[in-house]
Amino acid sequence: MTKRPDSAGQIWASIDIGSNSFRLELARLSGERYQRVSYIKESVRLGAGLDEQGMLTEAAMERGLNCLKGFGEQLAGIPPERIRAVATQTLREARNRNAFLARAEAVLGHPVEVIAGREEARLIFAGVARLQPSDKPRLVIDIGGRSTEMILGQGRKPVLAESFGVGSVGLSLRFFADGQYTEESFRAAQVAAGAELEEALTLFRPELWQEALGSSGTVGAVSQILAATGQTDGRITPAALRWCIEQCLAAGSQDKLQIPGLKDDRRPVVAGGLCILYTLLTQFGIEELLPTKGALRQGVIFDLAERLQPSAARDPRAASVAELQRRFGVDVAQAERVAGQAERLYRQLVDKPLPEPLRELRWAAALHEIGMLVSHHDHHRHSAYIIGHVDAAGFSTNQLQRLAALALGQRGGLRKVEAQVAEAGLLDPLVALRLAVILCHARTAPAGHPRLTRDGKRLTLHCPKSWSTGQARTRFLLKEEAEAWARSGALELVIA
Repeated sequence: MTKRPDSAGQIWASIDIGSNSFRLELARLSGERYQRVSYIKESVRLGAGLDEQGMLTEAAMERGLNCLKGFGEQLAGIPPERIRAVATQTLREARNRNAFLARAEAVLGHPVEVIAGREEARLIFAGVARLQPSDKPRLVIDIGGRSTEMILGQGRKPVLAESFGVGSVGLSLRFFADGQYTEESFRAAQVAAGAELEEALTLFRPELWQEALGSSGTVGAVSQILAATGQTDGRITPAALRWCIEQCLAAGSQDKLQIPGLKDDRRPVVAGGLCILYTLLTQFGIEELLPTKGALRQGVIFDLAERLQPSAARDPRAASVAELQRRFGVDVAQAERVAGQAERLYRQLVDKPLPEPLRELRWAAALHEIGMLVSHHDHHRHSAYIIGHVDAAGFSTNQLQRLAALALGQRGGLRKVEAQVAEAGLLDPLVALRLAVILCHARTAPAGHPRLTRDGKRLTLHCPKSWSTGQARTRFLLKEEAEAWARSGALELVIA
């Protein structure tokens, strides 16, 4: 294991919880300079632990938790805001992922975020673009254990990012589970990979890029084999891949496969990886695929550093929210009124609120009426569905679910969000958002500034004295709000 970093606060950490391997990267950032401090990779094969019902087995979870416990020991002294752990396809699929995530957070000592496929692709490109800069239009490919990401981009800007549900672990388990290599199994695996990737043929056609780069595990493993055997200098070509497949067929099984450069932890999944690579190169007209330095784990660090810049405009999530507002025709002035009022109330409830929950509250307010485009009736339910299922750059699946819960709970009865609010600790932001929606219901700012105080589970909203003769409708809505909280039993709301 590596030495623990000191507590100087200059270290950044990313944890990539992949379907085949778990990776920990510690690095220093200084301007454009990236310096790796340490890197740990462990073959966990979490993706091989998904059963037929889509549940992670206990054995697979234990492998993952043991690895994360060791990673957690390496995080000592690093400020929490400089650490980010992300999980990919296996935990996107696993039906019991929440149970694993709770245990993972406990042993790692840090939350784990499940990221969507397109977000994974965006972060992969961020790592590649920073560590291997170029102005050429590029195709970047990352073959993981259970998914393959493809990104078109130029400079640091990803133009198109997609994720496909085929990876080296999944394909190997499906067509090479017995460890035997036959021409029929290779052919069938290539057809299956091609069927999954076929929809991308026009999106990533050769005339749209000038160079193709491969990131992370499968590409790196095959590149090492080709360099060690002298087939190429590490670049991957169709002819070199055919040679690799011929070596597998000559061996007949993974146990008998003896090929320089092939590591033992890659042996169980190398056949599936070769099939995906060969399909990609032949179907997409890639004459050579160059291995690249950057990967998801570095992209996570670069993205995290941008989030912590003094200017919020650097945070890609802010741009995503603005784009969603534009796309769904949100009344931006009203959204800003509600956001401002919700933040004021939240700051009265929470002493020295952390930046991230405060940002989430404002984003939930910015998007709380996004469902109006579908229907004015029950728009909060439409808003919640859209937020919970949209691909939004910068956001993890977990975070979008929290925003969706706030949007769903912005009005009406509270029973529909009780479980989510309790599990995610959203009670205070939900109170602030619901009250802000009521106070701004006339699409104007409220007269004066109501003040919210707390005494245990009793909250008191102190209304301005000027409301004594006016604001009858607002008072009526606030009375209904107090009754809703009384029925829920979560707290007592008093309107003074």
